[in-house]
Amino acid sequence: MKLSSWVQAARPLAHANIAAPLLVGEVLGWAATGQWDLRLVVLTHVAAVLDQLFIVFANDVADEASDRHNDDATPFSGGSRVLVEGKISSAALRRASWGAAVALLGLAAFMAFGLARPLLFPLWVGGIALLWAYSYPPLRLSYRGYGEVAQGLGLGVVLPLVGYYTVAGSFEGLSWQALVPLFVLGFAGNINTALPDARADAATEKRSWPVRYGLSRARKHTLQLLGLATFMTPFVLSDAPQSTWFSVEVGPALVLLLAAVSWRDADPGDRRACVRFVFLCGFALNLLMVGWCGALWIHAAV
Repeated sequence: MKLSSWVQAARPLAHANIAAPLLVGEVLGWAATGQWDLRLVVLTHVAAVLDQLFIVFANDVADEASDRHNDDATPFSGGSRVLVEGKISSAALRRASWGAAVALLGLAAFMAFGLARPLLFPLWVGGIALLWAYSYPPLRLSYRGYGEVAQGLGLGVVLPLVGYYTVAGSFEGLSWQALVPLFVLGFAGNINTALPDARADAATEKRSWPVRYGLSRARKHTLQLLGLATFMTPFVLSDAPQSTWFSVEVGPALVLLLAAVSWRDADPGDRRACVRFVFLCGFALNLLMVGWCGALWIHAAV
């Protein structure tokens, strides 16, 4: 097995899904406390890389049947394709996923008991448990129609809490309302990346949002949810002036308007239009979180 195959399986571009909400939590912690231990932050992002490897490897194994039905894979969906292309065996990828999980828990235990962050261990355990519930029996939430909720909780609640607690050392000072738009972003992100996979998901009885509601409505719901999260910026930047809210919101809103131009036509059969829609929505999602981080940093530093 070549190194390039493992890089493909790791899906480096997907790390934005982990890093961005984690960073929002960290900056919220810094803004609330003024604390910033670079050692802890770096170790947490190493843990985030291990978390991503566990997620993408384990999901590839769980979704192998669906991926083999999928002729509409994009850079953002359809798995890494290493199993479909025969580059890595399912058994090897399963072992690698558990290796990443064990390494993550080992690092979490070190930070919990060696660096005075005891709640990091149960938080990371919760993240691993959510992934298992998302893809594997007995719950298999992504196949039963609850994948959006699981991803909203994992990306929009657990990761920001990990980031905040890592920096602050407690949850004192956390504005809990900030988790609401983060949950909405995680929920919408799941719908968005499921759009190109709708036909394969339907064929393998995976009840994703696009399968349940249809592609056209799912695209509309993605835009609506991302728009809702964008204009919930005051939930995150509660102490900032309205001019700051507007400066953060305008970029993602313009990107969503651009995506909305072709939302009716972006079916998987038109690969170019589909990829463009999914990319623009994903870009707006991450641009919003980067904007929140920048505004929090500037406002707290002044």
